[in-house]
This record gives sequence, C-alpha cells and structure tokens, in this order.
Amino acid sequence: MLLTLFQSRFVYHPRRDLESTPEEVGLNYQDVQLTAADGVKLHGWWVPHPSPRATVLLLHGNAGNISHRTDLLRFLHECGVDVLIIDYRGYGRSEGKPTENGTYADAMAAWRYLLDERGVSPGRIVLHGRSLGGAVATWLATQVEPAGLIVESSFTSARDMASQVLPVFPTFLVRFKYNSINRIGEIDCPLLVIHSRDDDLVPHEQGRRLYEAARQPKRFVELEGGHNDGYLLSIETYTAALNAFFAGLAE
Repeated sequence: MLLTLFQSRFVYHPRRDLESTPEEVGLNYQDVQLTAADGVKLHGWWVPHPSPRATVLLLHGNAGNISHRTDLLRFLHECGVDVLIIDYRGYGRSEGKPTENGTYADAMAAWRYLLDERGVSPGRIVLHGRSLGGAVATWLATQVEPAGLIVESSFTSARDMASQVLPVFPTFLVRFKYNSINRIGEIDCPLLVIHSRDDDLVPHEQGRRLYEAARQPKRFVELEGGHNDGYLLSIETYTAALNAFFAGLAE
C-alpha cells in the first residue's frame, strides 16, 4: 500500500538548489522563463553557439536539476549546437510538483518556446532525452516533427523499470506509464540510441529493445561505464556519435 501511495517518490528525485551554472564550464548562457499550458512556471537555460548547426532541446533524467548537467552542456556546445535545457516542474527553480503528464507538458512548453520566442524552425531542433528524459523526448517526438531524436540510457516503460528495480511489486499497480516501447515505432525522424552495456540502472537490453522497435533511419551506439558516468568514461565514442548524428542531419 505504501509503495502504491508513494510511487512518485520512487520515480522523481528533484533537487531545488542550483549548484553550478554553465558559466563555470566556460559557457555563455541566459536564464529562461517559460510557462506550460496549465500555467506552471518553468526555468531553464539557453546556451547559444556562435555558429550552430542545430538546436538541441535537452531533457534530463529523474534526479537533481539542470545544474547537474553542465558537463553535458559543454560536450554539446563543443559539437556545435545551441542548447535549451529546462527543469521539469518541481525541479530547480520551476514551480509545481512532477507528474508524468506534467513532464510532457513541460517538454511541449520548451518546444513552443524554441519556435515562438527563439524563432527556431522545427527542422533544426533535435530532441535529446537522457534516462527519464528519453521517455519524455520520445513522447514529444510523437507530437511534433523534430529534425532528430537522441534517446540516451533510457528505458522501455515505467512498468519494465518497476519490475527491474522492485521485482516483488505487482506491475499492474504501477501508475506511471512512460511507455516508450509503444511510441518509438511511430517516429519518422532520424534516431540515435545510446546505451552502455554496463548500465547499472537501466538494463542495456531495454535500450536495444527501443532501437529494434524503431523505424529507420536509426543508429545504436554502445558505451562503457555505469548509468551516470558512461558518457564520461566513453567520451570519445560519445562525442563522435553526437557529431556524426548532427552532421548527418545537414546532409
């Protein structure tokens, strides 16, 4: 009963305090304020590149906040792209409490911000979701027409993750869906799936299943290292995959 009542505490682990900024890794940035369709005020960062070849909407995982993603912002900047990263409701300086539909609404608000406030065309926007953000980005890609989708270290569905993390918990009681495995086959844009074979949280097999369920054009890139440090331990493979993906979109 307690597991059922407090499921959201197993799914979301937000932090309110921002511990760093992009400036601390040498990046210029602007604070961004946007509003979701239901009126919730959201906070994010706009990290511009002087000669961008694409614009990335970065959707982070279920823990911390945007201040814990400055290394990733730096890597993306070095790949030559503008980046918008937002905190979901309940994270960082964003209002409210996180819910599944709330994360979807927040992602859509970020998409609308890029189109309406920054004047970016949909054909230049790449959705990049990591872990939980991969499920949110996959949902968003079924609602809009991005240039591409990057799904990194993400899972097939919330129920699959529940059976992995809490095998004694009846999956039919899981309220959250985040059903990427049923959505990813609807997506027409180029897809890059990145997953570590050593992922200690989201099994490598779930990343492979997402890849297999998706349409072409698609590519799977395998990293080494754990869920939270795989991209750091495999940085050459990681950045080469990102650079190749962005270059392919321009062809």
